[in-house]
Amino acid sequence: MLTLLFAALVLAFGCDRGAHPGYTGQVAPDFTVSDSTSTVHLASYRGQIVLLNFWYTECAPCVKEMPGLIELHHDRPDLAILAVSIDEDEDEYRRYLSRRHVDLITVRDPSQIAAKLYHTEGWPETYIIDRKGVIRRKLVGDPDWSNPEIRAYLSSL
Repeated sequence: MLTLLFAALVLAFGCDRGAHPGYTGQVAPDFTVSDSTSTVHLASYRGQIVLLNFWYTECAPCVKEMPGLIELHHDRPDLAILAVSIDEDEDEYRRYLSRRHVDLITVRDPSQIAAKLYHTEGWPETYIIDRKGVIRRKLVGDPDWSNPEIRAYLSSL
């Protein structure tokens, strides 16, 4: 039943679409991205549920989604929410983080090293990765992270 509910949500809010949806069910491609203040190495989060989110500050759906991700981060600190920004302008990126009180794990990747590994085509794009490092879902768009079905799905992993 939970799978059917999540499937309905995926159809409504985002889906495994794009050039390479086949990553679902496979081990997530590993990467290390560093900026002037942060480093994210995906493999270091093995053993945790990871929401790998690709975004940028001038993307309207990304801006709309961010408060929900922050709320999820506060409600579920056991989840590793990794927000990888493709912003080129570091000052604008830092101002956004400060103004919006973004306190989840973020890193700026203007060369899109990680996004290219995942063949990201739409922003925001989020990969739900289980504790073994396997991609379980790819969501394109700005889902409602407070939705009980999404929360139940994340709890089931």
